[in-house]
Amino acid sequence: KDIAKRGKTSTGWFYGFKLHAVFNRLGELVTFRLTAGNTDDRQALKQMAKQLSGTLVGDKGYISKDLADCLKKEYGITLLTGVKKGMKAPKHTPEQKRLLKQRGVVETIFDQLKNLCQIEHSRHRSEKGFLLNLISGLAAYCLFPYKPMMFGKKS
Repeated sequence: KDIAKRGKTSTGWFYGFKLHAVFNRLGELVTFRLTAGNTDDRQALKQMAKQLSGTLVGDKGYISKDLADCLKKEYGITLLTGVKKGMKAPKHTPEQKRLLKQRGVVETIFDQLKNLCQIEHSRHRSEKGFLLNLISGLAAYCLFPYKPMMFGKKS
């Protein structure tokens, strides 16, 4: 059975899967979801939201007024995203602006997952091998003694 799908990122097309992950301010993995490459990021977030609370900071793939309203109404979650070119910037509190500036920490975490934990491997010979590699990489990251953190320190 063919469960991998063709998807598109800001850098181009790929064939495979997407890892959707949520990290807290301390860089700890809170939850994750693995989907086919053609899955809309916003749909994956809706499915993960049941386990979350507070404020989520996401990239431009999560921009959606409907999604933000749904998360706020159903789960009490505030969704913060950057803005695309030509979009009117929403009014954010100083704390929300501060959080948005820290979104790069998530990119650093994904870089560590790909390069240190080696979860981005393109030649798995079986679905089990792929999943074993992914889960092992996530577990290894969870055991890192020093993780990238928002604001650079434990608070």
